[in-house]
Amino acid sequence: MSPPDTLLLLLAALAIEAALGYPKGLYARIGHPVTWLGALIAALDDSLNRETASYAARKAAGLAALVILLCATIAFASTVTRLCLALGPLGLLPLALLASTLLAQRSLYEHVADVAEGLEQGGLSKGRKAVAMIVGRNPESLDEAGVSRAAIESLAENFSDGVVAPAFWLGLAGLPGCALYKAINTADSMIGHKTPRHLAFGWAAARLDDLVNLPASRLTALLLIAAAALDREADAAGAWKAVRRDAHRHRSPNAGWPEAAMAGALGLRLAGPRIYGETRVEDGWMGDGRAEATAADIRRALRLYRGACLMLWALAAAGVALLATV
Repeated sequence: MSPPDTLLLLLAALAIEAALGYPKGLYARIGHPVTWLGALIAALDDSLNRETASYAARKAAGLAALVILLCATIAFASTVTRLCLALGPLGLLPLALLASTLLAQRSLYEHVADVAEGLEQGGLSKGRKAVAMIVGRNPESLDEAGVSRAAIESLAENFSDGVVAPAFWLGLAGLPGCALYKAINTADSMIGHKTPRHLAFGWAAARLDDLVNLPASRLTALLLIAAAALDREADAAGAWKAVRRDAHRHRSPNAGWPEAAMAGALGLRLAGPRIYGETRVEDGWMGDGRAEATAADIRRALRLYRGACLMLWALAAAGVALLATV
C-alpha cells in the first residue's frame, strides 16, 4: 500500500474503533488479536525459556522466540492485506475493520472513566477495584490521590502505547506494520521484565519495544501539548516545560514523554515512587504541580485525551490531503 492508502486506512480504522470499539460478544467467542499474540508468546516462553540454561543461551532463545513471533505476524498480516486488496477499493473496509482491533481509543477511555466513576460513586474501594484493571501496582497501597494519579498516568502512557504507536505504524506501513508493533509491544508486556525468569529471555523484546515506541512517545507528547493549547482548563506552556525538564527522568525511555506532558498540562505531579506488588519502584516525578489528584482531575485528563485523539485524526487527514496533491 502507498502512503496515501495507509493514511486513509488509518483514518477509517480510527473512526471504526472510536464508534464501535471491540464488541464484548466477539471477544467472548474468538478472543482478540492481542490474546492470539499472547498465546503464541506464552507457548514460545514455555518451550524455549529453560531455567537450566545459561544466561547467554536464554538470551539467544529469547531472540529466537522474538524472530518466530515477528515472522508469524508479518506472514499473517501480509496475507490478509493481499486478500483484502484483491477485492479492489471495497477491500479497504474489511482491512480497516481488522486494523481497528489493534487500536484502543475507546477502550482506554472507558477503562479510565470507570476509575473516575468508581471514586465518585463508590469511594476509595470502588476506585481501587477499577484502577486494578489497568495498572500493575498494588491498589491497596493507594489512597484516593494515588488511585487518581495511577489512572491519569495509565491514560497518558497507554495513549502512546495503545493508540498513537499502533496508529503511527499503521499509517507508515499498513496492517503489517501495525501488527508487528502490537506483537513487539505484547511481547514486552509479557516477557520484557527484569525478573529471574525473563531478564535474559525477554531482553530482545524489551529493547525492541523501546525502539519502536520512541517516535510515538514524542508524537504523543506533542499531541497532548497541542490539545492543551485548545483547552481552557489546560496549560500548554506548562506541558511543554514539563516535557523538556522531566521526560528524561522517567525510568522508561518513552513513558516519561506523555506522562510529563499530561502532568504539566493539568498542573499535577505524576509518576514518582510507586509500589508494584511488594516492590517499591523509585522513579522521577513528572511535573511540578500538586500530587493530590482527584476524580475531577481524571475527568480533566479524559477531556484532554479526547482533544489529543482529535489532533491525531486531523494529522492523519492532513497527511492524506497533502499526499493526494503530490
